[in-house]
Amino acid sequence: MRNIKFFFRQSWLVIVASFAFGGLLALTNAALQPRIQANLIAKFNRTAGNLLPDAKNFEVPQAFEDLEKIKTDSGDELSIQIKKAIDAEGNLVGWAFTAKGPGFADMIELVIATGPKLESIKGFGVLKSNETPGFGDQINNDFYQDQFHGAPTASLELSKIGDASKIDNTIVAITGATVTSDAVVNIFNTYLPEVKELLAENQQI
Repeated sequence: MRNIKFFFRQSWLVIVASFAFGGLLALTNAALQPRIQANLIAKFNRTAGNLLPDAKNFEVPQAFEDLEKIKTDSGDELSIQIKKAIDAEGNLVGWAFTAKGPGFADMIELVIATGPKLESIKGFGVLKSNETPGFGDQINNDFYQDQFHGAPTASLELSKIGDASKIDNTIVAITGATVTSDAVVNIFNTYLPEVKELLAENQQI
């Protein structure tokens, strides 16, 4: 009992300070959350806008307002946000959605854009990546990204050699970054069929 009293006498300031700092951090996080969310939305819209230049607005369909994850047939859950791209006349010009999967160093997060019927890929942008500088981070470069623009939304394949200027379902890997190249292809192959099915079920395409 004496030891317990001694402990509290010696450590009460540390305990009080811990609660105070914990509360302060919680309040700071709550205060910053709206700004963080606004920045994430702005980054999504900016990235998607570069992929779908005819779009003037990106809107979340009512059917997907509460959608945060979709469940695959294998039972896996995929984090996702889906928006439709609308032009100045109110016409649907495409779809944009978030997608992520494991890369060489960390998770890779993308924005993927497609045509209005999901008939073709319009491209992708990188939201987050910690891949190796000079190698894996070349997924941001035109050499790699241009191969996806106009490619079919059927299953994609990765090849270490080939003609990168030919637009089809074969993606030529980045030299020295096969794992990262394959990771991006896997993200597409994981998300595209699920998004197609989801949009069809909700009569969006």
